[in-house]
Amino acid sequence: MTRILFATSEVFPLVKTGGLADVSASLPEALCRLGHDCHILLPGYPAALKAAKAAGSRRKTRFREGHYDVALWQTRLPGTAVTLWLVDSPALFDRVGDSPYQNEQGEDWWDNAHRFHLFARVAARMALGQLGLSWRPDIVHCNDWQSALIPVFLADSQNPPKTVFTVHNLAYQGLFSHETFQALGLPDTLWHYEFLEFHQQLSFIKGGLVFSDAVTTVSPSYADEIQTPWFGCGLDGLLRHRSARIKGILNGIDTRLWNPADDPYLDAHYGADYPANKALCRASLQQELKLDVCDAPILGFVGRLVEQKGLDWILGVMKPLLEQGCQFALLGSGEHHYEDRLASIAQAWPAQCSLTLGYNEGLAHRITAGADIFLMPSRFEPCGLNQMYSLRYGTVPVVHGVGGLNDTVFDPEEEAPVHANGFVFRDANPDGLLSAINRALTAREHRKTWRKLQHNGMQGDYSWKSRACEYVALYQSLMNSGGRMHDD
Repeated sequence: MTRILFATSEVFPLVKTGGLADVSASLPEALCRLGHDCHILLPGYPAALKAAKAAGSRRKTRFREGHYDVALWQTRLPGTAVTLWLVDSPALFDRVGDSPYQNEQGEDWWDNAHRFHLFARVAARMALGQLGLSWRPDIVHCNDWQSALIPVFLADSQNPPKTVFTVHNLAYQGLFSHETFQALGLPDTLWHYEFLEFHQQLSFIKGGLVFSDAVTTVSPSYADEIQTPWFGCGLDGLLRHRSARIKGILNGIDTRLWNPADDPYLDAHYGADYPANKALCRASLQQELKLDVCDAPILGFVGRLVEQKGLDWILGVMKPLLEQGCQFALLGSGEHHYEDRLASIAQAWPAQCSLTLGYNEGLAHRITAGADIFLMPSRFEPCGLNQMYSLRYGTVPVVHGVGGLNDTVFDPEEEAPVHANGFVFRDANPDGLLSAINRALTAREHRKTWRKLQHNGMQGDYSWKSRACEYVALYQSLMNSGGRMHDD
């Protein structure tokens, strides 16, 4: 049995801004189901502490870390048997609003560097057995820039646990000024291009990339992509140098929460062997969104309304598709200019286009079930979860062939029919997207072809079990080697 401390800045259902929260809930639970002892470490946000107190949890220890009073709470992740530790430091984490990183005006908290520096310090002390707890990990698994300083603080310690750093999205690097570097009291030796300095800024993410024993990405394709100038965000040279200890492990999904056979958010249930009720979900979605209830193709989108997600490409194809009679069911929030343009289209085509701003978990499930085609034309996509949700729900995805989309969606023009489950475009522009959508619409007109695509998608294994086994193998290799994966 391996003891794993899983350090993350968000976890579903307590705090969520994206896929990191889903992974941070489902991977630790999958590891525990395999017989390992995985504990999650999370900042003590108000909602998380409220849930812990409601569950009758108590503080395990109090201590001083730098300028801050800190307490550790031990509880359970809601709905699971996974142990959850909360780093309670009100001065840093007791903030209003739903976002762990921004205020209600959408501005980054001015002290984010201090907040996650403290989180990393506490994680390191916990990992080294310095807090008087009876539990100490063999592996510390860090995620994205918010926990990337943990390997830095462990690197020069006596007999530290092995560290794994997972890149969920390299575009978010945790960049701060040199003044912030000094204010954090980090050693001057770390202000060097081989360590934490990045173009005269402090880069949190470099801490994880440079100092961890192994680096993983959330899909095999993304592991290759980030070593190129196009996707490396200025860090591709470092990543190529560290390539021997980079491994891509595809994310899984929680197949209990995302299961059309018993999804509580759906009015009707269905599966790969009894798909007929999907049509009922489709009609219910049209009624809920006040779209014409008819056989017109429904194109769904759930995600952030930002350039990365290909929103400009979607906007570039909507008018011709609406003119063909297609319907759109859109859910998300993001950049105001995308929200405004989509709202104006929805207002002009109310019977064919619905836009819901914000996030609604139930509606996300109903769009995934009720749409015919799911759009994910991302410019880059480290893994992506929504395409796997749509595949599991028999909603055929149309995706840009990058990152995890490339590893999960297989086009009939590139794969044998027995494997094909969606449509992939590789020309990074609206014309490429429109061509793929039109191929999907043509396939939909041929019932047998469409059913085969749906069935292939629904039969796929998107669970965490096999993916979690890959992480276990990585942990074991690090523990058995007595050191890091070797650099070139």
